[in-house]
Amino acid sequence: MVKVVVGYKLKPGANIQPILLKLRSNAITYPGFINAENLMSIQDNSIVFVLYTWNKIEDWQLWEAAHTRKIILKEAEQILYEQPRIKIYRLFPTSG
Repeated sequence: MVKVVVGYKLKPGANIQPILLKLRSNAITYPGFINAENLMSIQDNSIVFVLYTWNKIEDWQLWEAAHTRKIILKEAEQILYEQPRIKIYRLFPTSG
């Protein structure tokens, strides 16, 4: 299982909710999608993260390369300061 953190830096007054809804409603149709959580910084509400959970890295990579995803992110360019930042993490056990 992998966790993917996608960070967005919003322009003042930007509403990213419609974009995140489109991304999620399309991502759920891809194999390996488990869930997505939207997080907004308490200290700076122009910083938003989406925490995705996918079965495996290949599932995420399929969604990351999807034409649909690219079109939706193109729509978001007008409300973002920069391209979304992506970090990928794998789960690992902490017990012996």
